[in-house]
Amino acid sequence: MMAFMMRLKDRVENMDCSLASDPALDWRGMAKMEVKTSLLDNMIGVGDMVLLEPLSEETFIDNLKKRFDHSEIYTYIGSVVISVNPYRSLPIYSPEKVEDYRNRNFYELSPHIFALSDEAYRSLRDQDKDQCILITGESGAGKTEASKLVMSYVAAVCGKGAEVNQVKEQLLQSNPVLEAFGNAKTVRNDNSSRFGKYMDIEFDFKGDPLGGVISNYLLEKSRVVKQPRGERNFHIFYQLLSGASEDLLHKLKLERDFSRYNYLSLDSAKVNGVDDAANFRTVRNAMQIVGFMDHEAQSVLEVIAAVLKLGNIEFKPESRVNGLDESKIKDKNELKEICELTGIDQSVLERAFSFRTVEAKQEKVSTTLNVAQAYYARDALAKNLYSRLFSWLVNRINESIKAQTKVRKKVMGVLDIYGFEIFEDNSFEQFIINYCNEKLQQIFIELTLKEEQEEYIREDIEWTHIDYFNNAIICDLIENNTNGILAMLDEECLRPGTVTDDTFLEKLNQVCATHQHFESRMSKCSRFLNDTSLPHSCFRIQHYAGKVMYQVEGFVDKNNDLLYRDLSQAMWKASHSLIKALFPEGNPAKINLKRPPTAGSQFKASVATLMKNLQTKNPNYIRCIKPNDKKAAHIFNDALVCHQIRYLGLLENVRVRRAGYAFRQAYEPCLERYKMLSKQTWPHWKGPARAGVEVLFNELEFPVEEYSFGRSKIFIRNPRTLFKLEDLRKRRLEDLATLIQKIFRGWKCRTHFLLMKKSQIVIAAWYRRYSQQKKYQQIKSSAIVIQSFIRGWKARKILRELKHKKRCQEAVTTIAAFWHGTQVRREYRKFFRANAGKKIYEFTLQRIVQKYFLEMKNKMPSLSPIDKNWPARPYLFLDSTHKELKRIFHLWRCKKYRDQFTDQRKLIYEEKLEASELFKDKKALYPSSVGQPFQGAYLEISKDPKYKKLKDAIEEKIIIAEVVNKVNRANGKCASRIFLLTNNNLLLADQKSGHIKSEVPLGDVTKVSMSSQNDGFFAVHLKEGSGAASKGDFLFSSDHLIEMATKLYRTTLSQTKQKLNIEISDEFLVQFRQDKVCVKFIQGNQKNGSVPTCKRKNNRLLEVAVP
Repeated sequence: MMAFMMRLKDRVENMDCSLASDPALDWRGMAKMEVKTSLLDNMIGVGDMVLLEPLSEETFIDNLKKRFDHSEIYTYIGSVVISVNPYRSLPIYSPEKVEDYRNRNFYELSPHIFALSDEAYRSLRDQDKDQCILITGESGAGKTEASKLVMSYVAAVCGKGAEVNQVKEQLLQSNPVLEAFGNAKTVRNDNSSRFGKYMDIEFDFKGDPLGGVISNYLLEKSRVVKQPRGERNFHIFYQLLSGASEDLLHKLKLERDFSRYNYLSLDSAKVNGVDDAANFRTVRNAMQIVGFMDHEAQSVLEVIAAVLKLGNIEFKPESRVNGLDESKIKDKNELKEICELTGIDQSVLERAFSFRTVEAKQEKVSTTLNVAQAYYARDALAKNLYSRLFSWLVNRINESIKAQTKVRKKVMGVLDIYGFEIFEDNSFEQFIINYCNEKLQQIFIELTLKEEQEEYIREDIEWTHIDYFNNAIICDLIENNTNGILAMLDEECLRPGTVTDDTFLEKLNQVCATHQHFESRMSKCSRFLNDTSLPHSCFRIQHYAGKVMYQVEGFVDKNNDLLYRDLSQAMWKASHSLIKALFPEGNPAKINLKRPPTAGSQFKASVATLMKNLQTKNPNYIRCIKPNDKKAAHIFNDALVCHQIRYLGLLENVRVRRAGYAFRQAYEPCLERYKMLSKQTWPHWKGPARAGVEVLFNELEFPVEEYSFGRSKIFIRNPRTLFKLEDLRKRRLEDLATLIQKIFRGWKCRTHFLLMKKSQIVIAAWYRRYSQQKKYQQIKSSAIVIQSFIRGWKARKILRELKHKKRCQEAVTTIAAFWHGTQVRREYRKFFRANAGKKIYEFTLQRIVQKYFLEMKNKMPSLSPIDKNWPARPYLFLDSTHKELKRIFHLWRCKKYRDQFTDQRKLIYEEKLEASELFKDKKALYPSSVGQPFQGAYLEISKDPKYKKLKDAIEEKIIIAEVVNKVNRANGKCASRIFLLTNNNLLLADQKSGHIKSEVPLGDVTKVSMSSQNDGFFAVHLKEGSGAASKGDFLFSSDHLIEMATKLYRTTLSQTKQKLNIEISDEFLVQFRQDKVCVKFIQGNQKNGSVPTCKRKNNRLLEVAVP
C-alpha cells in the first residue's frame, strides 16, 4: 500500500495540467484538504443567502423550502442564522454534533445553530468580547427551543468541575420553572412564551460559567383571567391540578377537576403529547435544583391556588337605601378558603371587593362598587397577584444563579423575546410588542452596518455608502417624549375628567395627523378621508414589517393597569409572608398618593435599558421562522413564510450584507480550497497565503472589479464569481479523482496478480498433501466396509438358523392347540345352538345402550336450570328412558344450583318471587326492578354519627332504611323523610336531625295502594281509630317502591299472620284527617324532566302527573 501511495504521489505531481517542480510535495496537506468540509460542499440550495443569485423574494423562499424539504432547517445570511421550525425531532443535536462544531470556523461546516453558539462563545473566551444572541420570530417559530439549544451547547463545551457543573445545572434548570409559570398553549404553539426573557450568562477568564442574571419583559397577565378560544392559561395551573398529590391538593383546598375553575378554559385543557403530571414533577425538581426552599415552593403553590379560586368568586347586585347599586359576594365559601390560604381577614377582603377608597390630601372618600366594577377589581387582583409572583420568581432565581465571586466577568446575553405580531384584532399588547421589535430592528440595522463598516476599515477596503430604510422615524412616532403615541397615552391616562379610548384616538388624530407612518379614519390628513377599510375605532401604523391596524379599545385601561388601593392594603395585611412581600405599597406607613407608573412607560424604560445593554455587546442573530400554522412536520406554507420574511426584514438584511462584497474569506482557507486551479499553487505553495491567492486569481483572469484584497481576507463582490470558482474546483477534483482511480486500479491489478502467483504455489502444495491423505482414507474405509460385510453375512446366517428352529417349535404348539379346540367345539356344539339367538340379542342390546350412554355423556347440556336443550332421541325403544333421564338430569342440576345459595341469597330470591307474584303484569315499574338487588338498608344508620340518636331509639332489627319523599296532605308538596321498617313497626324520621316524627305498628297498616304506571308513588292506609291514623293515611314517593312494598307485605304477613292488601289502580281513595281524598294519576309533560309531580286540586282530589 505504501508503494502505491508513493506512485500515486508521483503521478499527481507530474500531471500535465498541474506540473510542479517542487520535489518536497506535501501529500498529507492534499489529503487533509480533501477531507476537510466546507459550507460550499454538497450544498442543498444555497447555505448562505448572501450567495443567492438572483436575489428576490421568490428565490429566497424557494431556497428555504428546498433546504427544509431535505431537513436542512438552518441557513445563513452572513453571520445571521435563519432557523425554520421542523415540528419534529432531528438527529442533529447529538453530543457528536457538538464535538463536530466545537472550535471550528463559522463557515467550515454546514449551517447550524451550534456554529453561531461556538463563534459567540469563542469570541467571548478568547477575545474578551461580551456577546449577545438575539432570538426573534413569531409565536411557534421555535425561539424557546433555540435559546435552550444555545444554552445547552455552551454548557457542553465550557469547562468541567463540581462547582461549574452545579452552575450549569442551575442555569439550565431555570428554564422549566420559567416555562411553567410564563408559557401557555396558544393556537400557534403548544409551548408559547408569553413573556420576553433576557439572560446574561457570566463567565470567568477561562470561559467557565459563574452565574447569570435574568430579566423579564411584559408578562401577558391578561391570560390569567381570560384566554382566547382554543388556548390555555399558563401551564402551572394545569400541571398543579394534574400532578399534585391528593394530600397537597387538600392542603391547597383544590380539586383535580379543571371544570371547577372559571379561569381555566376547558376546550383545550388537555394537549396531545403533553403530560402535565410529569411536567409538574419536573418543575418541582427544577425548583429544588435552582435553590428554592420547601416552604418557598409551598408558598408559591398557595398563591397559585389563591389565583385559581379568585376566579370562582361571583357577585350579585344589591340596592342600598340611597339608591346606589353595590355588589355582594354570592357564595362566601370560596372567599373563606382564599382567606385561609393567604391569612387575610375575611371581612377585610370582602370589603375591598365591595368598596373603593379614594384619598386626596387629608380626605378619604369611600364609594361602593357595582357588579361590573367588582368583577374588574377581582380580575385586576388576580392579574397583579400572578404577575408579581412571576417577577418574584425571576428575582428568586437570580439570587440563586448570580455569580458568587466579585472578579471581572465576561458576559453572554441570550434574548428570547416575542416577534412582530399582526393579528386580526391587535390591541395594546401587540402595540408595545411591535414597538419592541421596531427597536430591535433599529439596533440590528445599526449594528450590522457598523460591523460591515468596521470590517471594511480593518481590511483596508474602500467603504461604499449603503442606502437602507431607517425606522428611527417609526420609533420616534411611538416613543417621542412630547408627541409620541406612548406619551399621549400616558397624558390621557393622567388627565382629569372623563377619559376613554375614543378621547385618546381623537388626540392621536390631532397630533399625528400629518405623520407619514400614521393612518386613521378620522385623521385630518386628506389622503385617508376615503379609506373605508379602516374602522372608526382603529388607527394604523406603517411598521418596518408592514401595516398593522390597532383597535383602540382597551388601550387606556391596559395602560393604567389599575389596582384599587383597598386591595393592595388587604393583601399587605395577609399573614402569608410571600403575598405580603408582593404588595409593599399596601403598607399604611408608606402610603404614596402619587399615581403609579403606567404599563407603557414601564415597558418603554425596560426597552431603553435593554437597548443600552445590547449596544455594549457584540450581537449574534437567530431569526426563527414558522413553516405552517398546523404545527405539522413536512409542510411549508409559502405565503406564511413570505409574511415572516417581510416583517423580519431578511431580504433587506441580505441586501445590506451584499451591498459591498457578497463573500469574504481568509487567505489560508481560500488558498487551501482553490490551489489546485493553478499550476503555480498546486500541489503546495511555499510563500505567504496572500501571495498565493493573488497568483491564483491572476491566472484565472477574473475581472479586477470582481474582487479586492484586504489585509487578511479576499473580498468577492458577485456571487457568480464564487460559483464559477466552485465549478472550476469541482471539474478539477473530478480530473484528480479520475487519475487516482486509474493509478489505484493498476496497483490493484498488479497486487492481485502477485498474490495469485504466490497463492498458486501454496495451494498446489496443500492440494498434493490433501490428495495423498484422501487416497489413504479411501483404502482404509474400503477395508472396513469389506470386513463389515463379511461379519454381517455370518451373523445373518446364524440368525436364519435360530429363527427356523423357533418357528418349528411354535408350529407344533399351534397345531396341538387347534386340535384340542376342535375336539372341544365338537362336544359342546349342541349346547351353543340352543341359546345363540338370546345371547346375540342381549349382546346387541347391551352395545346399543352402551353407545347411547357414551353419546349422552359427550352431548350433555349446561348446568344452567333455564337451559332447555337436550340431545335428540337416537332409538324409539329408548323414548321413556330418554325422557326419564332428562327429568332426572334437570332435577339434579336444579339441586346443584340450589346448593350454591347462601341463606341470604335464598331470602333475596324469595323476596323477588314474592314481588313477581304481587306486581308482575300489574305495575309498569316492576320490569326495571327485576335486575336491581333488594338491599334494604340504603342508609347506614349505625355508621353515620348524625343518626346516633335515631339508632339508640330503635332496638329492633331494621329491615328497610331509605330516604323517601312524603307528600304533604294539605298542598301536595314533598318533604324528605327517613322511612324505617322494623319487625313490628313502621317509622318516619326527619332526615337532617334524625328525630322520629311518626311510629305506626304493623298491625295498624291495612292496605298499600299504588298506580299501575311507571312511578314511585304509594299510599299506606291505616286502621281507622288507631293512634297513628289521627292525621290520616300516608302518601310517599320512592325510587325503590317494589322493594319497599314487598318487604312491607312479607313483614306484615310474618307478624300478623294476615296478608296485606296491595291495591294497584290509577285512582284510589285515601283518608286525610276527616276527608276522603281521591288520588288520581294522569299523563303530563314535566318541567323537571321525568320526575312525577303532585298537586292538590281541591278538598276531594289530588292529582299526580306522571310522564
